[in-house]
Amino acid sequence: MDSFDAGAGSILRQPKAVWATAGASVVAFMGIGLVDPILPSIAKGLNATPGQVSLLFTSYFLITAVAMLLTGFVSSRIGGRRTLLVGLAFVVAFAALAGTSDTVGQLVGFRAGWGLGNALFVSTALAVIVGAAAGGSAAAILLYESALGLGMACGPLLGAVLGNISWRYPFFGTATLMAVGFLCITAFLKEQPKPARKTSILDPLKALGHGGLASAAVSAFFYNYTFFTVLAFTPFVLNMTPYRSGAVFFAWGVLLAVFSVIVAPRLQARFGSLKVLGGSLVLLAADVLVLGYGDHTTAVVCTILSGAFIGVNNTVYTELALGVSDAPRPVASAGYNFVRWFAAAAAPYFAPKIEEWTDIHVPFVVAAVTAVLGALVVVVRRRALTHEAERLEPAHATEDGVTVFAN
Repeated sequence: MDSFDAGAGSILRQPKAVWATAGASVVAFMGIGLVDPILPSIAKGLNATPGQVSLLFTSYFLITAVAMLLTGFVSSRIGGRRTLLVGLAFVVAFAALAGTSDTVGQLVGFRAGWGLGNALFVSTALAVIVGAAAGGSAAAILLYESALGLGMACGPLLGAVLGNISWRYPFFGTATLMAVGFLCITAFLKEQPKPARKTSILDPLKALGHGGLASAAVSAFFYNYTFFTVLAFTPFVLNMTPYRSGAVFFAWGVLLAVFSVIVAPRLQARFGSLKVLGGSLVLLAADVLVLGYGDHTTAVVCTILSGAFIGVNNTVYTELALGVSDAPRPVASAGYNFVRWFAAAAAPYFAPKIEEWTDIHVPFVVAAVTAVLGALVVVVRRRALTHEAERLEPAHATEDGVTVFAN
């Protein structure tokens, strides 16, 4: 991790514009896990079922998936800085409105608007950080991934602290922090050069015609179903106070960050990307299966441990998506994320439904199966993925890529 050194390429020696964008990115990623510790509190406060409350994730990620087709279209026309500010403005407005909700339907709707703003922001943030950073793309992307991991770790913690007062406060807190991010980017980030060619809405779909990119997207689709079963359904299974649930998912987020930024690149360098990805998916399947059938303590341990496998998977999938095809990286990333975010929308909806139809164990069996299916796609389609996987640098080598919570 030489990028952490104090030399010219240090992750710590960056312009104010980079720090402003990275700081806003932390808050943006906090918004994903923010509601985790307070899902039971929201259900109680709004007299809603777990299935209804889980729609907070479904609406958020369904809009995010569709927005993937729009982000390149927008940013290539109005520029990266304006796209970031529009996205932040949407998040500020809809996060604040979410805190005023009187019904679960209102809350789900406001989360959908929040998802649109978040998609516009995070889909552009990496490209902006890379463009403004000192020391090359490696340090910039490491900074971005560190922001992602920190956000995923701190989101549940903030949700727990504020949610212990009222389930509404985390939404107001996020709106406030994003407003600060808006002001920082306005003050410190200059407009970035627009790309020479404007991106079409259909370009990400056309990029999926490449077999390797389509394979990575399909595998990530199955994986994301597992990921978001853990993130959106497990809080109801654990049934803990906001503080305790926040502590569990904070530990989960710390493992995700460490394994994504530090461990995954070293494993890739030693064993190769596809072996690491396949093995991590199988281990994740075993972990969620034990989570579903273990006692409460076992479920807590397995929830935290899943962060390690998720961190590894996110890193490898990102690199495959950005390097496996010859499409421009922002376009390839948009197509990849368009496919996989549909699973993030589906899992929070179907997991509670499956529990209603069967019992509390079966949603985790389904999640284990989808993780294995993701691994099978990697094995069956390894020829389409191998060439690019072998040439990819473990240090997240990309100069113009745009990744959306691919980590």
